[in-house]
Amino acid sequence: MHVRRTVLAGIIPDEAVFADFRRQALSMDNWCSKYDKNGMEVWVEVPSTTSSQRNGPKVHKIKCRMSITDVSAATMYDVIHDGQYRKSWDPAMLESFDIARLSPNAEVGYYSWLCPKPLKNRDVVTLRSWQVAGDEYMIVNYSVKHPKYPPKKDLVRAISVLTGYLVKATGPNSCSFTYLSQADPKGSLPKWVVNKASQVLAPRVLRCVHKAGQSYPDWKAKNSPERKPWLYPEQSTLPTMDPAELTLQRGDSLENVDESSKLDVQESEKAEDSS
Repeated sequence: MHVRRTVLAGIIPDEAVFADFRRQALSMDNWCSKYDKNGMEVWVEVPSTTSSQRNGPKVHKIKCRMSITDVSAATMYDVIHDGQYRKSWDPAMLESFDIARLSPNAEVGYYSWLCPKPLKNRDVVTLRSWQVAGDEYMIVNYSVKHPKYPPKKDLVRAISVLTGYLVKATGPNSCSFTYLSQADPKGSLPKWVVNKASQVLAPRVLRCVHKAGQSYPDWKAKNSPERKPWLYPEQSTLPTMDPAELTLQRGDSLENVDESSKLDVQESEKAEDSS
């Protein structure tokens, strides 16, 4: 609740939001381990009993941490930011672009991705903000409503309640990479399917990001090596936008699109879990 109240005070995250995100990323209190293998750990947040009874089933908050021994924190941070590079390593991406700049360290963007059949593909509009403090790099995002980018008929609009990364250097060419997310893909999927799928997919995604980090220096050397607007705001060519034009996107304001063959999805997830 602390993060949501702080965000509501102003659409762009302030210091309290980053501090709270960092606390969650590093804390082990109320987190249940689901996976621990080969330098990769996955936890889900344990909701309080009273909260579960009051609100019913909800999408878990998931945290995934990877120990990287061959890529620097600065490079992994660049990989997350570099939308041009993402096109070369993200196989799930349908479309991704930045919409507008809100401040030197905040922007609003669009991302859509492929989902396995019979599910409909998803998209999301998020406000993303970032912060660098010494050897720590943080990025947080959450869903917003943009007046010019309403939900599309052929896609299901998903919700990022809070998603982000904490990348901390552990050496000149190594780092700890933490991904934390509470996101609802919407549609008519049972919450247990969403929760189970996220635990299976998160490690795969992080391994993919790690591999992208290994290849990034060579790629960047050939693709506008000096251009990094996330580090040098004066390089940004995005149009500016008044943050007041945005509002938080709440999940209950979006239609739950019916998706058939949920049994197929359940069986698929069981197979993934047993592999």
